[in-house]
Amino acid sequence: MAGVLAVAGLMGWAAVARRLAPDQNTTLQRFDAIVVLGYPADRDGNPTPRELASVTEAVREYERGVAPRLIFTGAAVANPFSEAQVMARAAEAQGIPADAVLKETQARNTIENACYAARIIKAHGWDSAEVIANPTHLPRAAMIFSRIGLQWRMHAAPRLEPASATQKTLAALWEDAKTARYLVWAREMDRCQP
Repeated sequence: MAGVLAVAGLMGWAAVARRLAPDQNTTLQRFDAIVVLGYPADRDGNPTPRELASVTEAVREYERGVAPRLIFTGAAVANPFSEAQVMARAAEAQGIPADAVLKETQARNTIENACYAARIIKAHGWDSAEVIANPTHLPRAAMIFSRIGLQWRMHAAPRLEPASATQKTLAALWEDAKTARYLVWAREMDRCQP
C-alpha cells in the first residue's frame, strides 16, 4: 500500500509540475535557431505523423522568419534510422535549403536533445532557440531547457491526425511518468555541459 501511495504521490507531483512548467524564459520573437526534438521514424525510415507534424511546424516557423536555421536532434533510438536525419530529409523535401539545416544525431532522450542542441547553438556563438515538439512533450522539455542557459520559447506542433480522448489521456500519463522520472533523477542534467 505504501508503494502505491508513493507512486501516486510521485505521479501527482509530476502532473502538477507539468502544468506549472513555463513555456518560455524570454519575450524574444526571433531566435538564432529552431530546435526540433526527435521522435522515432517508422520501421522503414519514413517520418511518422508525429515526427512530420514537428517538421512541418518547424518549416512554417522558418518561413515566418522566426529563425534562419533549424536544428534537428535525435539518434537512432527505436530503430536503425537517426531521428535527426529523417526529419532533416523531410524538411529539405518541404523546401528548406540544406545550408539552413543542422543535425544532432547522438541524443537518445530529451535531456540529451536539449544538451547537445545547446552545444551546437553555443559553439556558433548563438544564444536563443524556439523549441518544437508535440504539445504533450513540451512541459517536460521546458523544465529541461530551463537548466541549459539559453533564451528559449516552446512551440507546439499541431497534430496531423486526430487523437481520441483515450490516446490523449495515455499520452499525458506517459509524459507524467517521464516527468516523474526526470524530477527524481534530475541530477543527470548536471552532467550536461553545453
